[in-house]
Amino acid sequence: MADAFRRYRCQNCSHVYDEALGDLESGLAPGTRWEDVPDDWICPECGSEKRDYMLIDWE
Repeated sequence: MADAFRRYRCQNCSHVYDEALGDLESGLAPGTRWEDVPDDWICPECGSEKRDYMLIDWE
């Protein structure tokens, strides 16, 4: 069984990256896992870096 999709929240603007939805405008298909998001990806709302996101769904 595959692991459940998780969500991550930007600490600066509260944008949520949902692995199930991806980020189509940035070229990230639905189902793109956080670890597969490029390190140079930025928040589409405020421009914060990937490192500014925190996991909000955990087991």
